[in-house]
Amino acid sequence: MLKDQQVKIAKIPDTEPYMLRDERGLLLLVTPSGGKLWRWRYRFDGKQKIMSYGQYPDISLVDARDAHYQARTLLAKGIDPMAQKKAVKEEQRQMEAHSFRSVSESWLKHWSANKSAQHVDVTRRRLESNILPLLGSRPVGEIQPSEIVRVVRSIEARGVGDLAKRAFQNCGQIFRFAIGEGLTENNPAAKLRPGDVLKPTVKTNVARIAEEELPALLRAIEVYRGEVVTRLAMKLMALTFLRTSELIEAPWSEIDFEAKRWLIPKERMKMPAPHIIPLSTQTIEVLELLHTVTGNGRLLFPGEQDPSKPMSNNTILFALYRMGYRGKMTGHGFRGVASTILHEQGYNHDHIEIQLAHMSRDPVSAAYNYAKYLKPRARMMQDWSDFLERLQRGGKVLSFQTTVA
Repeated sequence: MLKDQQVKIAKIPDTEPYMLRDERGLLLLVTPSGGKLWRWRYRFDGKQKIMSYGQYPDISLVDARDAHYQARTLLAKGIDPMAQKKAVKEEQRQMEAHSFRSVSESWLKHWSANKSAQHVDVTRRRLESNILPLLGSRPVGEIQPSEIVRVVRSIEARGVGDLAKRAFQNCGQIFRFAIGEGLTENNPAAKLRPGDVLKPTVKTNVARIAEEELPALLRAIEVYRGEVVTRLAMKLMALTFLRTSELIEAPWSEIDFEAKRWLIPKERMKMPAPHIIPLSTQTIEVLELLHTVTGNGRLLFPGEQDPSKPMSNNTILFALYRMGYRGKMTGHGFRGVASTILHEQGYNHDHIEIQLAHMSRDPVSAAYNYAKYLKPRARMMQDWSDFLERLQRGGKVLSFQTTVA
């Protein structure tokens, strides 16, 4: 029998390999390249075979003897240990290939083809942080409904019920993809509904003022005593009715003063297409004033602590709070107010929806429509800006001067 010290100090040969013998046919093959390899020669069905147990010191003498014992036990039962080892590896490979993690990665690649980079990144992080830690290693065909319940309830317990519902939806999408790929016939998520396992939530609409309250808000913004950049952010929010993130994360490179357009790339949008904002005279005036304050940097609205990052997405909300609009108005509320008034004034629904960057159900149409109706949209945005200016100066709420196109 070999001693561990013998294996450790075995001299590396110059040219030819040699073997050191242990009990019951276990061998240590010492090679000129420095390898010390555990081997076993045996016969099965009349054929000579050599089985490998790995390399020393990764596989110690004790480990090699244990693997050798397991192999000899299989051989004594009439099972080829090498074939068995290969079958186990193949089974493990199949399990890994059909694991929920592997299938979710394939689904994400398939699903993300027509999604914005931001949307894909949010979904990926949702999977990695909330779902895969519990389901990732499980074979997709063996997951039970109770496991889905455990995942979504663990998310809900953190006080994020909406996130739990989105995670539930993602699980269903992944299982439907797996069924289509022939990886399983079972969709455990389909046997449940969110309401069956999650607490009901009270749906609340985004806080926003009524149309008749808009003049007072515009005047309050005009005399806002906080940071000038915050005041200009609120004015641009009212003029362009962008989403908060689309506004505050904008770099100056997106603004084309000469062409009077603001072009937001699709990577910053919640749709698979860029977004064009025709710039009214009033919007350009605000942007030019803002440029005198932040134009030396990359961002329209840099953060106070770190100018390389945008201002907080709560900056506008907290400014509205200080102005007395807590629970009455949010940055997102400007979008709803604009949509309501423009529709009431008879502006074309498609023009309004495209300007709000509401994604079409048809991704091809969404990618095409972003540049449609630019002339009527430019007239609409100028009308909207003129309307806001009159309101701020004391005009009537429903008093558009130009004829609706």
